[in-house]
Amino acid sequence: MENQKLIGIDLGGTTTKFAIMTAQGEIQQRWSIQTDILNNGNNIIPNIIDSINHHLQMYQMQPEQFAGIGIGTPGSVDYQAGTVDSAFNLNWDRPMTIKQQIEAGTKMSVKVENDANVAALGERWQGAGNNAADVAFVTLGTGVGGGIIVDGHIVHGNGGSAGEIGHMTIDPNGYTCTCGKKGCLETVASATGVVRVARDYAQEYAGNSQLKANLDNGDDITSKDVFDLAKQNDPLALLVIEYVCKQLGLALSTVAVTLNPEYIVIGGGVSNAGDFLLSHVQQSYEQYVFTAIKNTTTLKLATLGNEAGVIGAASLILDK
Repeated sequence: MENQKLIGIDLGGTTTKFAIMTAQGEIQQRWSIQTDILNNGNNIIPNIIDSINHHLQMYQMQPEQFAGIGIGTPGSVDYQAGTVDSAFNLNWDRPMTIKQQIEAGTKMSVKVENDANVAALGERWQGAGNNAADVAFVTLGTGVGGGIIVDGHIVHGNGGSAGEIGHMTIDPNGYTCTCGKKGCLETVASATGVVRVARDYAQEYAGNSQLKANLDNGDDITSKDVFDLAKQNDPLALLVIEYVCKQLGLALSTVAVTLNPEYIVIGGGVSNAGDFLLSHVQQSYEQYVFTAIKNTTTLKLATLGNEAGVIGAASLILDK
C-alpha cells in the first residue's frame, strides 16, 4: 500500500469533491462535479463512477495503482453492508448500495463513512489534530456535527450515532431542534442558531445597536454579520456571541471530561470567525471544564477547510 494511491470522495448535496492522494497524505489531483439529485438521486452513483473512470483514463492510470476509494456521505451508513439511507438532501430515502455499485464500476475496493466523521479524520490526519491518537471534532455549519476519534479510529457507537455533538442538550427549556428535542447545541451554535438567538435578543434589546437596526429594518442577516458586528463592539452582537460561545464552551467541556482527547477541533463555516470565536469559547470552556482536563485537552480551529472531507475519506483506506 505504501506506493499505491488513494481516492477520497466528499459527497455533498450540491457538489461532489474528489482527490487522488498518496498514502502519506499529499493531494496530487483534485476535481469536483455537480451532485445531480434529480431522478430520486439515482444519477449520483453512476456519475461518481463515470467521473472516476474518466479521470483515470485522462491521467493514464489503472485501478491496480490504487489501494482503494474512501467516500464520505450524508445520511445513515450501514458500515458492514456499505449502504446509505436517510440522506434526504441527496433524495435518498431508501438504502443505496453505494459500496457495491462503485466497486463494480471502478474495480476498486470502497469504504463508506458519514461525512462529519471523514471531516474529523481529515483534520486529525493532515490538519489541526496533528495526527494525535485522540481527537474530537465539531463542525459548526447549517447544523452542528461532530466526530470522535479514539486511538486513531472513528467511534461509531452501538447504533452509529456517536459524535452527534450537535444534539447534546444544553438547555432543556431552549429552542426546539429539527430532531424534535428542546435545547440542542445545534439550536444556538449553528449558523442558523446564531441568527435565531440574534432575532430573539433584538426583540428585548432597547439600546443602540447596528444589529438591532438591521433586524428591525427586516434585513436578512447571517451568522457572519453577527460576528462581524461583534468584532466592531456592537453591544447587541456581543451579547449574542457571548451567549452562543458560553453554550458551546459548556458543551465542549462535557466532551473534554468524557473523552479527554488531546485536541478538540472546531470547524465549519461559523469557525471562519477565527480567533475571535475561539477566544470567547475558550473563556467559557475554562469556566466549566474539570481542572485536571484543562492542561491536557486543547481547543483548536480547523485548518483544512473544504479539503477535510476528501482527505479524511481517503484515509479510510489506511485504517485496518
